[in-house]
Amino acid sequence: MSNTLTANFAQTLDSKLIAIVFTLLAVGGVMIVSTSIPFADKSMSGNAFYFVQRHFIYLLVAIAAGFVTLGIKIEFWQKHGPWLLVAAIVLLLAVLVIGRTVNGSRRWIVLGPITIQVSELVKLFVITYIAGYLVRRTDELQTQIRGFIKPLLVVSIITVLLVAEPDFGAAAVICATTMTMLFLAGAKLWQFLMLSVCVGIALFGVAISQPYRYERLLVFLDPWKDPFGSGYQLTQSLIAYGRGEWFGEGLGNSIQKLSYLPEAHTDFVFAVFAEEFGFVGVALVIALFLMLFIRGMKIARNALKQQNAYAAYLSYGISIWLILQAIVNIGVSSGALPTKGLTLPFISYGGNSLVVCCVAIGILLRVNYECSQASPKKKKKEKSDE
Repeated sequence: MSNTLTANFAQTLDSKLIAIVFTLLAVGGVMIVSTSIPFADKSMSGNAFYFVQRHFIYLLVAIAAGFVTLGIKIEFWQKHGPWLLVAAIVLLLAVLVIGRTVNGSRRWIVLGPITIQVSELVKLFVITYIAGYLVRRTDELQTQIRGFIKPLLVVSIITVLLVAEPDFGAAAVICATTMTMLFLAGAKLWQFLMLSVCVGIALFGVAISQPYRYERLLVFLDPWKDPFGSGYQLTQSLIAYGRGEWFGEGLGNSIQKLSYLPEAHTDFVFAVFAEEFGFVGVALVIALFLMLFIRGMKIARNALKQQNAYAAYLSYGISIWLILQAIVNIGVSSGALPTKGLTLPFISYGGNSLVVCCVAIGILLRVNYECSQASPKKKKKEKSDE
């Protein structure tokens, strides 16, 4: 009996989504091997495989976490959404007090051998809460301005705490994801436009409030003005893109990863990928992210048809968050957006990002499974009513 249930469960999983994610994870694994070895060889006392070993341990943990999440009912996330939001706020306060500082940012809580990057968890926790709010307050959101403002006050608290770390990139992604979810839930267009303008002004104010943020904006506009100073990382990234041309220099043949592009295995891993695989490789990876987004939105739409509003909003939020983060990361490394410390989902080095992204995919797969289980029951009921 259990074998039959397992087989039925496997058959209802979204195989296309799984294939897309595992392809991105494979690309990430290959690129971590390619990009991290030169840096680790010089900075980790000759242990060239330091980051490679850690990345593949993170990868196994992430895949396991995704499969565990697959077994958790969506009802769990809906029921505990408010508590997850409280946990997010507590973690953000804790990281400001006991967090470890790296490169001027206090974003990590160290618990023995485990290092938690709080902002990665916060993204998922905020989405679970906002999805629940949209279910509970749909009428208020669509008819009253206070229904639109209430979730924004909550997100404002989260944003202030993130900026205090500082983690401006995560704050921007959370704000953009929340606003898009509100719009999809039926917020009026004039409210959305007004809020977009206000948020844009606020984010710009935050961006120029600190000298280093203002300098990043200036560097983004003209990185070649100071190519060996503040514009160094971006100019080296652009050189990597330029060297890639159509088909790239070939796997392992990047020059920029050899101490020219700082820590190329993290936020700027896509620049080295562009150098080694060229325009064709870049286009394929972007296509994979677009397909991931489309699959997620289809799952959300199917949940909405099944009248499972929470699962739908949760899926919308996850899909929007992942594509936004991918757009920002690729935009930053290609010089299209100001520099932000955001990883490229499933590809960049970073255990917390990898685990949380795989958990998010596990939720999407669970939504698809529950909807596929509900469909036959609904059809059977309609047939018996006839």
